[in-house]
Amino acid sequence: MTARLGGSLIPIAVIGMGMAFHWLNTYKPQALGMESKKERGFDMEQKFGRRNFLAATATAALLGISSKGQEQKEAQREVRLEFLRPKELVEAQAACPTIFQPLGTIEWHGVHNVVGVDALKAHALCVRAAQKGGGLVAPALYGGVGGVNQPHTFIMDPENNIFSKLLRPWLEQLCREMARDGFRAIIMLTGHYGAAQQIVVRETAVRMSRALAIPVLGTPEYLLAIDVDYTGDHAAWGETSLMMHLYPDTVDLSRLGEPPHQGVGGRDPKTEASAKDGRLLTDTIVSRLAVLAEKMPNWDDKTLERFIDAEAALVARQLSAPKGKNNLWTAWRNIGTAMRDYGKNLAEERFEKIKASVAEL
Repeated sequence: MTARLGGSLIPIAVIGMGMAFHWLNTYKPQALGMESKKERGFDMEQKFGRRNFLAATATAALLGISSKGQEQKEAQREVRLEFLRPKELVEAQAACPTIFQPLGTIEWHGVHNVVGVDALKAHALCVRAAQKGGGLVAPALYGGVGGVNQPHTFIMDPENNIFSKLLRPWLEQLCREMARDGFRAIIMLTGHYGAAQQIVVRETAVRMSRALAIPVLGTPEYLLAIDVDYTGDHAAWGETSLMMHLYPDTVDLSRLGEPPHQGVGGRDPKTEASAKDGRLLTDTIVSRLAVLAEKMPNWDDKTLERFIDAEAALVARQLSAPKGKNNLWTAWRNIGTAMRDYGKNLAEERFEKIKASVAEL
């Protein structure tokens, strides 16, 4: 439908949209409830006209619906690499040439969780980040360094083996192939994070960043959310809360008896884990990953070098802190305070602050 305005035929929807914005600007105090309904109704009918007012408010409502619809459409966008045809893959790369590589393993996560927790949560976080900030997500890699001494745990490289013979070369080849295929940034997010696993993933990322001249980030998901008190755990409050939010049907807290719980390390999930906390952790991690996915492909050489320098300093500290004989976790003793702002600093490209905080580990 159209209406005549100034000698021209204009679609009513367009007129209504303009009126909606005019009304929101002109009557903002009233819209905030600073006058009574009677006063607002009389004033708006006099100044705006009943028909125009109804058209404007209806259009404003439609705009809100349209905005929500667009957000839902974006959240449903297919970003899983294995489900894309060549045309869609090329279009996605052109829009944002970042690729996520989720990492995990098959491992006992208590009687209340499924054994695929590490890879499942990493993959779900990557998918949400790609839908929000851009990029694509490769299939999760099941298999890493170490694992708890519990049933149903697949150990590909021995625990505390920083000289990985399986994971390291596999990640190297994945990075080479991703770069060859046209991706300009790689984010390896590991949901499995024994000390050796973290070291191998980050050291490989630093080395491949230099070799390929593109940014490659290798980090556990918890390090992006330390400032909301998630310092990593095993099947406890943090991981269980994430799964309660990401995959609620996979968690059954009723199976937990009295603590201590078999193969669980951290705050008691039975009394402390919640989907609400899982959403907070998810939102924090995803928002930072999304920012990185958008920014990393566009980093210039100087920014790339600053990033590599900070990440290299972190993994060097993790490697050297045990001095060849102490516990491999030595560099993690005060990570909750020293690296509290790591995720925020990384997303904001404050790499010098990351490097400075490494000295406190």
